[in-house]
Amino acid sequence: MRVRFGVLGPVVAWDGTGAPIDLKGPKHRAVLARLVVARGRVVPVNHLVDDLWRDPPPGAVGAVRTFVAALRRAVEPGRPPREPARLLVTEGPGYALRAAPDAVDAWRFEDAVAATGPSPDTIIERLDRALGWWRGPAYAGFDDEPWARVERSRLEQLRLNAIEQRAEALLTVGRAADVVPDLDAHVAEHPWREEAWRLLALALYRAGRQGDALAVLRRARGLLLEQLGVDPGPRLRLLETDILRQVDRIDDGARSPEPDRVWAAVTAAYDRSVAVGAADRLESTVNLLRSLAVTGASGLDAAREGRVAAVVAAEQLGDPELTARVIGGYDVPAIWTRSDDPAQAARLVAAAERTLVACHPGPAEAARARLLAVIAVESRGTRAARGPEAAREAERIARRLGDPALLAFALNGVFMQSFHRAGLAPERDAIGAELIDLAGRHSLVAFEILGHLVRLQARGALADFATADRHAVAADRLAGRHHRPLVGVFTQWYRALRLAATGPSPRAAEIAYRDAAARLADAGMPGVERGLLPLALLCLRVWHGDPVRFDETTDWGGYTPWVRPLLLLGRDRPAAAATALRQAPDPPRDLLFEALWCLTARAAVALDDRAVMARARAELAPAAGELAGAGSGMLTVGPVAGHLDILDAALSRAR
Repeated sequence: MRVRFGVLGPVVAWDGTGAPIDLKGPKHRAVLARLVVARGRVVPVNHLVDDLWRDPPPGAVGAVRTFVAALRRAVEPGRPPREPARLLVTEGPGYALRAAPDAVDAWRFEDAVAATGPSPDTIIERLDRALGWWRGPAYAGFDDEPWARVERSRLEQLRLNAIEQRAEALLTVGRAADVVPDLDAHVAEHPWREEAWRLLALALYRAGRQGDALAVLRRARGLLLEQLGVDPGPRLRLLETDILRQVDRIDDGARSPEPDRVWAAVTAAYDRSVAVGAADRLESTVNLLRSLAVTGASGLDAAREGRVAAVVAAEQLGDPELTARVIGGYDVPAIWTRSDDPAQAARLVAAAERTLVACHPGPAEAARARLLAVIAVESRGTRAARGPEAAREAERIARRLGDPALLAFALNGVFMQSFHRAGLAPERDAIGAELIDLAGRHSLVAFEILGHLVRLQARGALADFATADRHAVAADRLAGRHHRPLVGVFTQWYRALRLAATGPSPRAAEIAYRDAAARLADAGMPGVERGLLPLALLCLRVWHGDPVRFDETTDWGGYTPWVRPLLLLGRDRPAAAATALRQAPDPPRDLLFEALWCLTARAAVALDDRAVMARARAELAPAAGELAGAGSGMLTVGPVAGHLDILDAALSRAR
């Protein structure tokens, strides 16, 4: 008998005939739901106890075992008494659900949304079927359970994406009028999704309703300005322009095949004219990789791989000057202080150092400055003294030479090494201002965008959101004009942060954070993505005094040492939390330095660890006028001054 499970609505199960299976009471359903969330991984019994009861009663472990036994009888009614369970199995310290990938509606739904092609009609059919599996909100009945919250949100984001993918496919096959009613309801329910507004306006325009399309875009603009204080993104603005120009067939700007013909002709001529293995090919490759890195996730991944390969190939040719040009020619601006690939970054630093030594009597000054800037940028997030030293020397050389592009690259290195203590937002603001001025005067678009993002971060840290908003808009405008899709990832996260700092409720901020995380998931930036959403939600809950409870399987990325004490306290395990606090290293000196110190401080206060409290106070004091974490442009745990007040009160208490 093949059992199927449903969590896209109330938690249910069906037998092989499609008849519902009696799952007994709500605790039984909770156990089953928790195992579905774990996706085949073992959930220890003590975790199930913590998830089922806020204050576990005596005999809770025995009760969980009773629930599991009843569920086994329900889903495997014909299993002989001594035969091991095949579906709900015991393994190690707990239980796991060993269901087939297509036996759970949520798993099938995820696969259906991720599938591609082969035609718009196939996409429509597949998504119609998948969306029909929803019977209500995912894991209905467990809305407030911490272990279900993240998975509910993730599935909801997938559902919204599926609705928009289906609408796009319907537009592709010319069924614009069929799309309008569903999209109209979609934007009413989810007014922050700019892609939904864009698709609705596009559908109306293609259905011959130009006035209605413009009215929809004005509604979107008014909502975003009124509620968030921001202009619409570049795709909405471009669509409005196209409608006003009455473009015959709007298809996101890809209106002419002429660029493809030019590209094909030029690359063919290059292949014919430049010998295979020539050094010129490596330098041309680096120029291409620079362009590729700003095109989106797949381009960024390819650029990272190609960059290392180009450096290795240059070193193998035994020409240090060529190697210096290949390493230093990749001057793609960097805004985030955690590397996407620390091992690769270390390899690039080592190659740059070798090249500095190999060039006799030394590389030309400009080449030397570029190598030093690479060392400064790629040493981000480390405690090595070489990074700041390289940044300062690169800046000195660039200023002496008067080379604008070189100075912009060097200033990127200076920015990456400007985290040696808390409270340095004003200094980074000055770096951003110089970048904007320098890049604007010399048409260095990528570094002009970087300057706006740096100032967005710095002014956010100083709670100057009016100025930060202007830089977000400026960055988006440049990104739209020059096709820099990754910029919108950072500006969307900034707007979620702004909502957290100034919005009507933590709930609204949490929704905005989840929407921003959904976009980040496809951006190809693991150094930014891993652990950022749960960290943002943790900061929000700590700031507002909400319970700190997260699913055991939550991926905290590199932030684990600094969040673990609070998580253990949330599970009422103070002894383990105290051990974790003692073992945690000092937070890295990066964009989240103040936020991680504030989380550490709150754990220390709860555990009355006065040594950690005193150290946290000393580290945070220089940032007393800032919003903790807001300098990241991504999240905040509230004013540093509030955390200092809590520390002072705790330290002043007699033992």
